[in-house]
Amino acid sequence: MPRLAANLSWLFTELPFEERFEAAAQAGFDHVECLFPYDVAPLEVSRRLREHRLEMELFNLPPGDWSRGERGLACLPRREMEFASGLDDARRFADICGVPRLHAMAGIRPASLSCERARDTYLANLRRAARSLAEDGRDLVIEPINVRDMPGYFLASLEDALEVLHDLGEPNVGIQADLYHLQICGGDVVRRLGAVLPNVLHVQIAGVPDRAEPDLGELRYELVFDLLDRWGYEGVVGCEYRPSTGTTDGLGWASPWLRGAR
Repeated sequence: MPRLAANLSWLFTELPFEERFEAAAQAGFDHVECLFPYDVAPLEVSRRLREHRLEMELFNLPPGDWSRGERGLACLPRREMEFASGLDDARRFADICGVPRLHAMAGIRPASLSCERARDTYLANLRRAARSLAEDGRDLVIEPINVRDMPGYFLASLEDALEVLHDLGEPNVGIQADLYHLQICGGDVVRRLGAVLPNVLHVQIAGVPDRAEPDLGELRYELVFDLLDRWGYEGVVGCEYRPSTGTTDGLGWASPWLRGAR
């Protein structure tokens, strides 16, 4: 039976970020995740996690200047020091809040940057991050993101992610498999996910094609959940979608897997 994590950057956004922890717990979640928690003091996040009996599964390393369209730094030459500084910040935050894994966004490759140089930079930064996190007993995840939603994103396919894992050879690096992105970029989600599941450390879901609730769209989330159980997936499933109405009003699909139903 999957354990669901509320992504607090996408759900309960009618509330200030600090209040979303309580809302998630009241809705029945035991786990949460988010994109970037850095606007809130880590001690405050830790306090709210303890108060509401929640575990935070993951968050992202700092992405660069999000307001100017940056979506990660890992593949960008001459930004290595900024990547390393962000990694240090994320490690400190994860230490305080007990977060077991971090996601490094690859970034948008400028047209002037060759794929070869971007890849070399990406691998070097990921290797640095993986070895640093291994010292903390933490994992690093990479996520293929479809280029329809994020044009120019450097890591756009599941197959590319597998090649990166092979070339890195770091035991604490795995894939964050967002089924929304995988369906848009390649389809055939059930077969492809099953083939790579030993490399998957985290799963996320949303409806396709509108990124609303998982029961709105072309993916059968119940089938996916059943298969994850049968395949022995022991991780958490992050709910990273855009509610079509209020968050709580749209949680009927999740009721069999929330606190009190198990």
